[in-house]
Amino acid sequence: MTRLIVAAGGGGDAVAAAMLDAALHSGESPAMILTYAWDRLLIDPVPGPRGPANFSGLHPLTRSVQAVHADAEPIAPAGSTLPRLAAELPHTFALIDPHHGAEGITRQLEELIEHLAPESIDLLDVGGDILARGDEPTLRSPLADALTLAACCQVNAPVRLLVAGPGLDGEVPADDLRDRMGPSVLTLTAEHVEPISSVLEWHPSEATAMLAATARGIRGLCEVRDAGLPVPLTDEGPTVHEADLDEALNRNELARAILATESLEQAEQHSREVCGYSEIDYERNKASWLGSQAEQKLDPESALRQLDQFEAEARSRGVTHTTFRRITEALGLNGKDRQDLRDLLLSSRPDQYQAPLWHIPAEA
Repeated sequence: MTRLIVAAGGGGDAVAAAMLDAALHSGESPAMILTYAWDRLLIDPVPGPRGPANFSGLHPLTRSVQAVHADAEPIAPAGSTLPRLAAELPHTFALIDPHHGAEGITRQLEELIEHLAPESIDLLDVGGDILARGDEPTLRSPLADALTLAACCQVNAPVRLLVAGPGLDGEVPADDLRDRMGPSVLTLTAEHVEPISSVLEWHPSEATAMLAATARGIRGLCEVRDAGLPVPLTDEGPTVHEADLDEALNRNELARAILATESLEQAEQHSREVCGYSEIDYERNKASWLGSQAEQKLDPESALRQLDQFEAEARSRGVTHTTFRRITEALGLNGKDRQDLRDLLLSSRPDQYQAPLWHIPAEA
């Protein structure tokens, strides 16, 4: 017997799944985590999610599900954080392949359930945009969540829907989510963060970084993403809530629209019709724009000067914290420079590091 956790949006949701599993089931065998390989352009320069064809060294679990172990490698030019996650965490990471639409993910889930006979199945979303309707003006990345929600609602097994860190993804505000969630099942603490603390030192997820930060007691206003979205860090940040799966499907117009899709392209088209856009189109446009820009190399003195200016402007907006992803993009640097920039900042101004976030003091 084992447990299965579906990381609704991939990326940082997989890290949060490992943290939640350790918090709820300390001392037990780790769960299997079913997740996308969708790390956005900071890690993966290729728009959209990766499928099995984008990796070497995968390990078959069922006919249509493969595990990503530490020896797997993304095939260039693709990139992925999953092999390193598999190397550093005790969980087994299985790959969601969304290229056959919601029907394909449903099939993968059914095969895994038959293969594992899991004692529990959780669908986990950090931030709560899985509870969106689809027309919220702040919604930016609904497709991955809608696909996993649609698939989980079609399997013949009970699935518990969990939302960690309401509002922390900067999409649907926590105030708008309160009447869509049930009671809190857990409030994460610094002790719960410890099993994934080494991962947070390199993983680019902003929502999971803020989830961990709030669990460690950090409060304030955090600016994230290339758009500089402000996200409040409050006492609600480290909470994990259960939500009704059927109600979520009934509310989520995109998830309902893609229930019978057999390809990612079909799901994308529904996203354009329901939400007015496809987040993969956004990635395509951004990748094209990045490809047209002259590559800017990291110059330490220039970077620190730019950081001073960025912090002054952020301070005027009431911002107290930010992420290394946000700093990297605000300084116009390539995603490959993120770790070098982080090392520079930690060595030059270590007192501003409030792991895993960067603190912007009230005065320069």
